[in-house]
Amino acid sequence: MMETDAQLRAVFERTRKIAVVGASMNPARPSHYVSQFLAQKGFTIIPVNPGHAGETLFGETVRASLADCPDDVDMVDIFRRSEHVPPVVDEALEHLPNLSTIWMQIGVRHAEAAEKARARGVDVVQDRCPKIEYPRLFG
Repeated sequence: MMETDAQLRAVFERTRKIAVVGASMNPARPSHYVSQFLAQKGFTIIPVNPGHAGETLFGETVRASLADCPDDVDMVDIFRRSEHVPPVVDEALEHLPNLSTIWMQIGVRHAEAAEKARARGVDVVQDRCPKIEYPRLFG
């Protein structure tokens, strides 16, 4: 399913807190600069990376897993390879009661995981980058 501009705009407008799975401490990594961009646009970024749990990134404590994230996370941005998406989606659906969007980065798609999330009423964006879509939609 292709997301329309109106659907993408609605995702950004309702989203406040984003858990970034695969967040990197390295400024050269896409997960770092995309997260930094979103933080600069006013979103709260909750970095998720078990290798850096307890450290601080973008003013927030890095979490080991989605299970360790605050209940009010409403979007999960996945910086993992497609084959690693299903357990991330399962964990998000289980532990994030206010989840409204699963976002998979450019090159990341998983039809079954996306369908599972949609069946639970969660919107899914695949193979796109919020750092590209946000400025395109909002100028």
